[in-house]
Amino acid sequence: MALACCWAGAAAAQALVNEPIRALPMKAVGDPARIALGARLFQDPRFSRDSTHSCATCHQLRRGGADGKALSTGPDGKPARFNTPTVYNSSFNYRQTWTGRHSGVEQLLEHVITTPKGGADGWQLMGARLSRDESLAAQFKDAYGDVMRPPYVRDALDQYLRSLVTPSRFDRYLRGEAGAITAEEERGYLRFKSYGCAACHQGINVGGNLFQKLGAMREMPGLETSGADLGRYLVTGRNVDRNVFRVPGLRNVALTAPYFHDGSVGTLDQAVELMFKYQLGRTAPQQDKELIVRFLHTLSGEKLVPAVPPATAPGVQP
Repeated sequence: MALACCWAGAAAAQALVNEPIRALPMKAVGDPARIALGARLFQDPRFSRDSTHSCATCHQLRRGGADGKALSTGPDGKPARFNTPTVYNSSFNYRQTWTGRHSGVEQLLEHVITTPKGGADGWQLMGARLSRDESLAAQFKDAYGDVMRPPYVRDALDQYLRSLVTPSRFDRYLRGEAGAITAEEERGYLRFKSYGCAACHQGINVGGNLFQKLGAMREMPGLETSGADLGRYLVTGRNVDRNVFRVPGLRNVALTAPYFHDGSVGTLDQAVELMFKYQLGRTAPQQDKELIVRFLHTLSGEKLVPAVPPATAPGVQP
């Protein structure tokens, strides 16, 4: 009897291997000293021109890695072009930003560190600011055995971002753990697959690994012919990329309203409704859409704030 039970459990776990969504690793791998340094840099407002904005200003860990705003306000006081995406699990996206402008976290960080519009006025100013901080200099010495240099700043931030992994109840379900999600949540996942949502929202980040036109099945009203609505066209200049965006990952999606590239959708229920109409070109019973929303809640990480607590910079709420 014991052998039969063990075999049945193994079979149940094996049955989840070929799912369109892959489980997150249960624990991120990285150098603790460099992760801690990256956490400190992430919250350092000296990355902005006037030392008022840090990475954590817009990517707030207790708000699902975003900031709850339709459009964040930059160091220059102007609204950002796009809604702030979550920083959690962002290292699993094959391209970064809504338009996929950056090929990976490393390229995005290079842009933030060296481009005036993205942060401080280039490395020369930012490096001068940071190098005057004796405790920060000592932390770089401990972590890298050297003085602070741009590659070390980039690497520390990269390691910190890669540590922001948020395993959820759904990951335990994928690993075959009985009772990890409820029967209704499981039915929601089955609907998510059967209606075709998983065609775009799949992989380890439940998205983030391909581009798709907003309004794939029918034209979405309200999209303009200029500005942020042009999407990836802003990067490539190709007409085929008009209104095309990187498909967002859905992990922690219940925590990151408002939704879409412009933050125009206020609730998860509304987002699911619009996806059915404009991306899938289908209708569904209200009960099925509610079940899908229940499933999406299982993607919220069970421990959002990482094990290595960041050192909070003055005036910044992580």
